[in-house]
Amino acid sequence: MPLILNLDTSTQICSVALASEGALLGTRESHEEKSHASQLSIFIRDLLKENGIDASGLDAVAVSMGPGSYTGLRIGVSTAKGLAYGSNIPLIGIGTLDLLIPGALQNPEISRLLKKKESILLCPMIDARRMEVYTALYTPGGKIIEDVSARIIDDKSFLEIIENRAIVFFGNGAEKCREMITHPNAFFVEGIETSAEYMVPLSEDSFHQKKFEDLAYFEPFYLKDFIATIPKNKIIPEERQ
Repeated sequence: MPLILNLDTSTQICSVALASEGALLGTRESHEEKSHASQLSIFIRDLLKENGIDASGLDAVAVSMGPGSYTGLRIGVSTAKGLAYGSNIPLIGIGTLDLLIPGALQNPEISRLLKKKESILLCPMIDARRMEVYTALYTPGGKIIEDVSARIIDDKSFLEIIENRAIVFFGNGAEKCREMITHPNAFFVEGIETSAEYMVPLSEDSFHQKKFEDLAYFEPFYLKDFIATIPKNKIIPEERQ
């Protein structure tokens, strides 16, 4: 009976879920922006203590590996690697878009759409700023049919597919695309966000298939290069001549 600790810091949400043999034992979650560094270790400590477990009693640790927030991913992956190394347990990486699929399948509105529409596709979207999103296309069974990419959304996006098949868009990047993707076969569902709880069936499956990451080489899947910028209020104005 594998005991797996799941960590998700890929978006503004910081969440931790503990599961045994696929059954959820408990969760901790914060929607406070930029709370990952201050909350993640506390959530892990409290959740393990609540269940009478220490890190050495875990069978594996799983972490959302991206795409998503550069800083959030660094914090989550470094914490997961430290736990795995210190406790000598396997590390499991879960794609952030992948974990949104179990969350979508639990949503009542999407369940109704799946019963009404044939050949429907699921399209999770993570905000990548401006009109860009991280996205992919999945069947309701979780099979990926269009690989993860960073896409700039306009009125032509997904047009070649959506002419013939309905697509459900969801995730924290979907709402800003609603005005651009207006085809009758496009459906937008709100309220589905990343959560370590949704990782549970995926990490359980990876554990049984022994899909483990190499601790020495594992890095977050950023998809895009990180570009550092200087806040405007930190720029020293040039002296007037």
